[in-house]
Order: sequence, then C-alpha cells, then structure tokens
Amino acid sequence: MQFVCDAPGRRAWFRIETEAEAALESELMRHAVEKHFRRAYEQASSSYRPPPGPFIEQDIGRAAHIRRSMPIFLTLRDEDGAALVTAMLPPEGPGEPGFRPILVGQANSDPYAGYGYAIQALARHVGITLDRALCYPYRR
Repeated sequence: MQFVCDAPGRRAWFRIETEAEAALESELMRHAVEKHFRRAYEQASSSYRPPPGPFIEQDIGRAAHIRRSMPIFLTLRDEDGAALVTAMLPPEGPGEPGFRPILVGQANSDPYAGYGYAIQALARHVGITLDRALCYPYRR
C-alpha cells in the first residue's frame, strides 16, 4: 500500500496497489472490493497496446498504463492499522466520463456518519467532490 494523505483523528488514506491488498481489504471490511479491483485490473491490462518495437520491450509500459487507466482504490486506516473506509475513485489523469466514485464502510455501511471528516480530507487532497449523495451507493 502507498500512503496518500493524512486525515483527522490520527488516520490516513492509503492506495491499494495489488490484488493481495484488495483481498485483505475485502476480508477486513466484509465487502467485494477484491472483485472490483480484479475486474478493473483485467480491463486496464487488456486495453494496453504496446508501442511498435522489439518484442522483448512490448510490456515495458504495461504497469504505467494500468496505473493510469484503472480506478484508484483506497483504504482509510486508523493508527493501529484497522480498516475503516474503502474508496474507489476515478483513474489518474482524465477519468472516464460519468465515472461515479464509491465510498463504503464495514459490510457496505455508510461511512459518512463516522468518517465524514476523513472523506473531506481525501476530497481536498485529490481535488474532487466526494459527497454522500454521489458516492454512497446503498443510501436508503
């Protein structure tokens, strides 16, 4: 995981970078982020078109392409490393038109009541709006 930014209350946001990290997040948070991570990774990988050149160099840019193309998966952790919120944000650079950020708590619960201040810190850091009406898909 890669550190992204601090949040109030001795918490921090981290980027989920591997399928193993996504699997751990799914287990800790009791939701399906691993499935969404895997699907996004496969889609970004399959969209890679290597530049013309020697066969041996065909995959040099694949990792960078995947990182730019797939959504950004994040986890909010407390000072003890406990997972609190999971986020899926638009890809780096020009994102997909109509991409909807998603933020969920444990077992797909609403994260805004307990961690709204941390979500606001992330929104300021990445420069996008992350309000509940847009980002929490299970509101009643």
